[in-house]
Parts: sequence; structure tokens; C-alpha cells
Amino acid sequence: MQDVVTVNDGRHDFDFLFGRRQIHNRKLVDTLDPECTDWVEFDAVGEARPILGGLGNVDGFSVAAMPPGGAPFEGFTLRLFDPETRRWRIWWASTRFPGEIGVPVEGGFEGALGEFLSDEVIAGRQTKVKFEWRVLADGVSEWDQSFSWDGGQTWATNWTSTHRIVEEVPTS
Repeated sequence: MQDVVTVNDGRHDFDFLFGRRQIHNRKLVDTLDPECTDWVEFDAVGEARPILGGLGNVDGFSVAAMPPGGAPFEGFTLRLFDPETRRWRIWWASTRFPGEIGVPVEGGFEGALGEFLSDEVIAGRQTKVKFEWRVLADGVSEWDQSFSWDGGQTWATNWTSTHRIVEEVPTS
């Protein structure tokens, strides 16, 4: 029998997300408008699984009726891990912008907190983007998205979500 070697270089940082999830969301009606102050809440479902022998994962997100207009909405996340730098890159694509994949946020975890950043142009303005992941308990995590329009001096959260695993899925 061969000994199993567990690699602990960061490639398992997102293992907490694997499975089917119920997701409760709170977001600004228009996350791309720095002047927007109206919030909506809604539920979604998601499912994440590893790819590339654990060096990445894919994650689907689906809402039957996205407020405020009530249209269906789907999103897709691709996360890839670089073992040399111990950094993750995270890309997002959705039905809101068909045929496009966003600029990746990059970062990693320190304990149960993950922080991922990028520089983008949003609504014609140079914008810093931050994703934060918090592992709260077994099967429960939170994610926040924040934008900074002043070079990172101040941050405005525009989307938060709480994820609860409802069914584990095979990871191999």
C-alpha cells in the first residue's frame, strides 16, 4: 500500500465550497453604479467542484428571478491555483455580460479569510475590486464584493452572500 501525500500549499483553500449550496444574497440594485444605495435580497443555488487534480475549481450560480427585474440569471466562476506563487486567480462570467469573462481577482487565504484583488475599469472609472471569503463553520461561508474608486483608500461593499452546503458532491 502506498502512503497518501497531502499537499498543503494552498490548493485546498476552496475545498470548503465543494458541493451544492443554498446562497442568500444581499446586493446593491446596480453594483456598477457608485451612487446606488438601494439593496435587494434574494436566494440562489450554486455548485462547486474541483478540476485539474485540485489546481482549480468551477462554480455555478443560478437565480430563477434576479431582482429587481425578475429575469433569470446565471454566473460561472473559474478559480485557478498557481503552486509556485501560492496565489489564486478568480474569473467571473455571467448572463449579464454574455461572451465576456471578467478580469481575474488575485490573492490567497490567511487562515479562514481569503482576500482577492484586481484593478478594472468599471462604468468608465478606474476601480479596485476586492473579493473576501470567510469560512465560518463546517459547510457555511460568506463572500463579499467591494469596489474602491479612490485607489483603495476607501471600500464600498456592493454584494454579500452566505453559502450553506446542502449536499456534498464527489470531488474526484
